[in-house]
Amino acid sequence: MMTKAYLINAIASTNRGILATELEKQAIEAAIANLEDLNPTPRPVEAVHLLNGNWRLLYTTSIGLLNLDRIPLSKVGQIYQCIRVETQSVYNIAEFYGLPLLQGLVSVAAKFEVVSERRVKVKFERSIIGLKNLIGYSNPETFIQQIEAGKKFTAIDFPIKSGEQQGWLDITYLDNDLRIGRGNEGSVFVLTKA
Repeated sequence: MMTKAYLINAIASTNRGILATELEKQAIEAAIANLEDLNPTPRPVEAVHLLNGNWRLLYTTSIGLLNLDRIPLSKVGQIYQCIRVETQSVYNIAEFYGLPLLQGLVSVAAKFEVVSERRVKVKFERSIIGLKNLIGYSNPETFIQQIEAGKKFTAIDFPIKSGEQQGWLDITYLDNDLRIGRGNEGSVFVLTKA
C-alpha cells in the first residue's frame, strides 16, 4: 500500500512537478489516488482547524503554475497557498529569485465559497506582481496582513473582474500537515503546512 511517506518521497526530486517524467507522474498519480481513498477527513471544508493556515506547494500538474518557472532571468522559489477560513479568503503567492534586484513575487487574492463538504468555489479578486524590495515583502504572513489592511503596493497591483477568473477546488485529502486538491481544470495540487 502506498503511504504518505511514499508520496512525499516520489515527488521530492520533481521540483513541484516541473522535472517529473511521464513514468513518475503515473506513480505519483497512483500514490495520490491511494491517499485520497484513505482521507482521514471526510468533510475537509468543515475541518477549519486543519484547513486554515499557510500551505506550501510540493507538487502540481497545473500548467499555469509549472510555466512560472519559464520567466526569464529568474527561478521560482516557494509557492504558497494561504487559507483564511474566517474571511473566506485564499492567497496564492509565488516567490521568485535570480539577480539580487530581481527577486519578486506573483500573488493572487481570492474569495471562496463552500459549495459542498469538500468543494469550494473560488473567485479571484486581486493580483499583485512586483519586486520584493519595492513591495517590502518578507514572508507570506506579513504580506497577507498588509493586503487585508488595504495596502496599495509599489507593484503591478490590479483588481480581477470576477467573471473572468473563477473556478472550483475539491479538497480530496486533508490531515495535520498534508492537503491534496483537484481543480476545475483537471490539475492536482499537493501541499504541506508551512
